[in-house]
Amino acid sequence: MLDVHPSELDARATLAAIEGGVRCRREAELAQAFLALHWCDLHSSDPAQEPGPRPPGSDRLDRLGGDGTPGVRELALCELAVACQLHVLSARSLVGDLLDLRHRLPRTFERAVALDAELWLARRVASMTRDLPFEVMHLVDDAVAAAIGSQAPSRVIELCEAKRIEVDLAAHEARLGAERKRRYVGLSRRDGTGLRKVIARVSEADAHEITAMVDTVADLLADRPEHAGLGRDELRAVAFGWLARPFGVLRLLAEHDRTPDSAALLEKLDGLDLTRLRPKAVVYVHVHEAALAGMPGVARVEDLGPQLLSRLADLLGHRHIRLTPVIDLNDQVSVSCYEHPEAVKERIHLLRPGDQFPHASSMSRRLDLDHPVPYSPHGPPGQTSTRTSQPLTRTNHRAKTHLGHRATPLESGEVVWRTRHGLTRVVDSAGTHVIDASEADALTGDDPLDRALARLVVRHRTGQLDDVIERRRMDGGEEG
Repeated sequence: MLDVHPSELDARATLAAIEGGVRCRREAELAQAFLALHWCDLHSSDPAQEPGPRPPGSDRLDRLGGDGTPGVRELALCELAVACQLHVLSARSLVGDLLDLRHRLPRTFERAVALDAELWLARRVASMTRDLPFEVMHLVDDAVAAAIGSQAPSRVIELCEAKRIEVDLAAHEARLGAERKRRYVGLSRRDGTGLRKVIARVSEADAHEITAMVDTVADLLADRPEHAGLGRDELRAVAFGWLARPFGVLRLLAEHDRTPDSAALLEKLDGLDLTRLRPKAVVYVHVHEAALAGMPGVARVEDLGPQLLSRLADLLGHRHIRLTPVIDLNDQVSVSCYEHPEAVKERIHLLRPGDQFPHASSMSRRLDLDHPVPYSPHGPPGQTSTRTSQPLTRTNHRAKTHLGHRATPLESGEVVWRTRHGLTRVVDSAGTHVIDASEADALTGDDPLDRALARLVVRHRTGQLDDVIERRRMDGGEEG
């Protein structure tokens, strides 16, 4: 921390403070790295060697780093992720990189420990070389250690890639073949304006042909009045969208080709009913009751995020639409069996569309459904309920089951988590919040007044109470 306000520093002192801040940041990151490594050392024994029965899904020793690194108990990473406030997959990546640095890239790690190099760059080298055998790692380590900290990160990564190829040519050829099998087309995350990127990993020949077709369609669309004023990049983006409608592209190409064959093709297209060939869409739209009353509103569309109600038509303009009944999530449903029927699964996902483990980020319909309060065959009816059941990824579900993490659902919808080693969190519709043990006890205690007061304190600290007050003020007018 600075002893003075930044406004009191001159140019030289400002740069000195920034430079010192870089060193402080590196020291903090390194301290965190050594703590994570120590956690791995504490959980490096093989649970399969322990006496006693091993029920399905029990903990196991997992090697997260490359050849030559020790194993780590898989489920121990869930609690590490909570402490780091990370998704468990991010914790696995962190641990794998650090183990590789300590055991496979010691000279590169020394440069980071000496604060001469960025830890993130050293981790990048570790992840890039994880598949190399231990016997050749010293060649990569020597080359990278000589460059990291003095060369630009892009040059270090390029050097690492070159060494990776050089030390194992046969493996590189095998990787090329394997990478060809990993071609795909995907979507980026939606940005704040409702736009997304289509990401394709295809062969070079296919990439050039797609680009050429986009240019051709863009040229044909440029003369249309609705596209007047569009720049070339925007016009090409519109043309790329047309590729999703091949019959439309075919008609567009035929309309601009003045040959008899094209005229015959247009005539055939006009006689075809192509509506049944359109892609089908099932869209889950979550709206507030105020929007249904005609007020301007924002809908949340699954897998797409917030959308203006007026823009929903753009999503469905070229698709078959199937209407399904509205699901009122105010209705609580419970059943007296261990399994979750499909109707209950549907409501749970709509109520809590994501992994409810602390700091988790997975959003999927393919999650396990967990009973926070363990199901008892001899217990009361209605133990499987939309009010209490929660989605968890398989790993987080196993960690809760086999490591003793406790999840306590509250009447108000939140879930209080206590990990095996005493970390406490509350997960609600606004995310994960750090609470102390006394707050966890109050939230889950028998005294209703203590529960209510603790909930108010947590909601105030996380800003949720202010949001409620502001919404009520807006609903009631300026004088409300």
